[in-house]
Amino acid sequence: MAMFDVRSTAESDRVVVALSGECDLSVRDHVTKELLAALGRSSVVVVDLTSLVFMDSSGVHALVAAHHAAERDGRRLYVVNAVGVVAELLDLTGIAELLRPPSVDGAAPSSAEES
Repeated sequence: MAMFDVRSTAESDRVVVALSGECDLSVRDHVTKELLAALGRSSVVVVDLTSLVFMDSSGVHALVAAHHAAERDGRRLYVVNAVGVVAELLDLTGIAELLRPPSVDGAAPSSAEES
């Protein structure tokens, strides 16, 4: 099993879910569950990928599933701080653009905004 960790932190106006390590098929259901739980606690969820070193299509699936759940319930899910191969994957699949936070809400910009 890949090294992976997920941590959620409640802030005043959002929940930040930080993923670290490698996000692949072995952790997809866990990631999806954590993201959906965060959406149940806040109308805004920010997924911080600063410490994520690898993501495959399973991680993309978890993000898309959570995004659809957020949209259905009138909530928002954003992804920030993707770097390296994770940023490349999110850019290639269009997820970086889809889940980019608005710059006016005070969220950290996504890696795609920085380039």
